[in-house]
Amino acid sequence: MNGQTPRSMRLHIGIFGRRNVGKSSVLNALTGQQVAIVSDVAGTTTDPVEKAMELLPVGPVVFVDTAGVDDIGALGQQRIAATYKVFERTELALLVAAAGEWGGFEEQLLAELSGREIPTLVVFNKTDLAGPEPELAARLEKRALAVAALSTRTGDGVDALRQAIKDAVPAEFASPPAIAADLLPPGGVAVLVVPIDKEAPKGRLILPQVQVIRDLLDADCTCLVTKERELRDAFRRLAAPPDLVVTDSQAFLKVAADTPDGVRMTSFSILFARLKGDLVEMARGAAAIDRLRPGDRILIAEACTHHAIGDDIGRVKIPRWLEQYAGGALQADVRSGRDFPEDLSVYKLVIHCGACTWNRRQMIYRIQRCRRAGVPVTNYGIAIAHTLGIIRRALAPFPAALDAYLDALADGGGRKS
Repeated sequence: MNGQTPRSMRLHIGIFGRRNVGKSSVLNALTGQQVAIVSDVAGTTTDPVEKAMELLPVGPVVFVDTAGVDDIGALGQQRIAATYKVFERTELALLVAAAGEWGGFEEQLLAELSGREIPTLVVFNKTDLAGPEPELAARLEKRALAVAALSTRTGDGVDALRQAIKDAVPAEFASPPAIAADLLPPGGVAVLVVPIDKEAPKGRLILPQVQVIRDLLDADCTCLVTKERELRDAFRRLAAPPDLVVTDSQAFLKVAADTPDGVRMTSFSILFARLKGDLVEMARGAAAIDRLRPGDRILIAEACTHHAIGDDIGRVKIPRWLEQYAGGALQADVRSGRDFPEDLSVYKLVIHCGACTWNRRQMIYRIQRCRRAGVPVTNYGIAIAHTLGIIRRALAPFPAALDAYLDALADGGGRKS
């Protein structure tokens, strides 16, 4: 890992508005760089432009500059669709408008942002030409909307906008939840089981492993990192049993067999299902595995794109384990990155990765999509634990999730795991 904060841990700030109100100029002014092309020609920004930076006094952020929502024509509609997809990962929105141009487009954007519960800061640009109408600013403030004004041409108001962004930062970003440390007592000990396979990056650990290590160290816990073949020897070297064992889900069976019964055990993928998504919902979704029948169609969804090597977990191993469990071949569709089907109703189950490269809002949005479509959704680690018959143990550190799973299992009349 390098010294940069991963994008998944940065505050995602989306910049929205109609064409030619100065969205790209606002981005350049905030970053102090020519990140986005600026032109008097309406529609210069065609695709979302992202810029990761340290924004003082906020911290690590990702700005996403978008195309205008008043674009016209077939290509314009595609640009608008791309802009609306940015909502899925936006944690704070800047709605940019110019004086005298507030109307239906801005109200439509506000309605969409409000419906998605995205905190929004209204930014009036081009104040060197005219200021925002006092009556409009008052109406917006009555709707509990923060308002800022600036001129990107003169630089007036840029520092105030940075402070306004800081004041609007969601509380969960200012105080992020623990990944694993809250599962240990103060000064506790965790054993992390890290298989080294063909897909492990050369000379590095994968992102979830690094983040769990840092989370434990930040909480003054001790972590022992080992491979699955050395796990038994690691236990012998400890004067007392560890408080928690966290394993790569692919090594679940061996780690479960080698970990004493009194020691709690889970996986990195399950930890990230809790951190990035809704663990209770995804535990409930695992019960649907019992209802799979040969020929059923399932969706395997992963947040990142990577070159599959050998026994790829999403493309090969999970479909194979599910087919063995269901007693016959399944139709498994695999989607990577932001490629997610519009029609989910054709699937009996969605199995998603831990989304370590995404922020939580984007993963929650996908879970909500599944819920609205009436399609159960679960997580790689939870699904693997279910098919291997060790899900009760894997979910034991999370009582609410385990209860939801058992209730769903009882309602569906599935096999006991």
